[in-house]
Amino acid sequence: MNYTTLSKKQLSALKAELELKYQQFQARGLKLDMSRGKPGADQLDLSMGMLDVLSSKDSLVSSDGMDLRNYGGLDGIPEAKKLMADLMGVDPSEVIMGGNSSLNLMYDMVARAYTLGVYGGEPWCKTEKPKFLCPVPGYDRHFAITEQFGIQMINIPTDENGPDMEMVEDLVKDPTVKGIWCVPMYANPSGIVYSDEVVERLARLDAAADNFRIFYDNAYIVHHLYDDAPKQLNLLKAAKKAGKAHQVYMFTSTSKISFAGSGISAFAANAENIAYIKKQMSIQTISHDKINQMRHVLFFKNADGIRAHMKKHAAILRPKFEMVAGMLDKNLGGKGIGSWNTPRGGYFISFNGLPGTAARTVALCKEAGVVLTGAGAAFPYGKDPEDKNIRIAPSYPPVSELEVAAELFCICAELAAVEKLLKE
Repeated sequence: MNYTTLSKKQLSALKAELELKYQQFQARGLKLDMSRGKPGADQLDLSMGMLDVLSSKDSLVSSDGMDLRNYGGLDGIPEAKKLMADLMGVDPSEVIMGGNSSLNLMYDMVARAYTLGVYGGEPWCKTEKPKFLCPVPGYDRHFAITEQFGIQMINIPTDENGPDMEMVEDLVKDPTVKGIWCVPMYANPSGIVYSDEVVERLARLDAAADNFRIFYDNAYIVHHLYDDAPKQLNLLKAAKKAGKAHQVYMFTSTSKISFAGSGISAFAANAENIAYIKKQMSIQTISHDKINQMRHVLFFKNADGIRAHMKKHAAILRPKFEMVAGMLDKNLGGKGIGSWNTPRGGYFISFNGLPGTAARTVALCKEAGVVLTGAGAAFPYGKDPEDKNIRIAPSYPPVSELEVAAELFCICAELAAVEKLLKE
């Protein structure tokens, strides 16, 4: 039954039933964490063989003769650049290797753009009140970076195809707009995949600012849950055809492929950007961890090796996502109090409750022992204008714990919705 059609009397009776169920969960003393999209221990176990691949000193010499134990190799070893280039669909010459996370790379790129400038453009800090476009719901750590630098963030609505491109195309006419955050494949947290039309329009963006950049975070480029993985246009190639390649910054990493805290990351851009950024980097560091880069190359061998490895991840993750989606369907379906996606990849399920209920739902879960990502986290400044979106991260808990947490979540979402309807 649709709760929005119930009488106050019916809602009051329903509230009493839900409160009783909720109290029973509170009495269980749960301590469950669904706050971040962390791989589970069984996923991390898949890469343990990586610790044994460096069997001799010969393993520590790259194809260009570099001793990986020593200084040098600012942009990474050739083998790692090829591995990550093949994954991103670019040329190895267009890749710079980073450290253990693409988040660190993105932070550095924002910091350099803000203080030192980009190829062909002055530092962002020379613009009074620089702005950034933020498709929502989006990745909270992206927003935290731009917020730290005092860059004003503008919400961009998204649908099943990606960000509202008419709005984006209009806003980039403003020279104070310096960039846009994008997670094009299995967006965090909505799980959407940008359509070819959206990618083409991003590639053709006619930005007024000569220092405008698209921060294209391909964090989930191979994180498919099913074999029928979607195909997507390559933004850098499309931007080259449009004469806008200088606007594209692409990022990816193995953080959720190998070891979450000890992966390798990569940045891709056109030749001019690469040369400019390498010059800036040369002051900051001599190189990132080349031994770890070789460890990944020897373990995965090539991009197809990574794709085969990700099928093992999918076999672990798929039952978790299907269980949570099934629980939502069973307990909340048809009640008119929420909607959610059923992603084909990535790490999250995005739940939208009735406006004004997200913070209450998260608080109820926490009081009963289940920690979720804070309500509003998927929006700049942590402020969801409608207070309705909640990011669910099914990856970390074992299935037995996840089932309990999902059941409690449904009760809390129902209770928050009934409370809201009784007040109206």
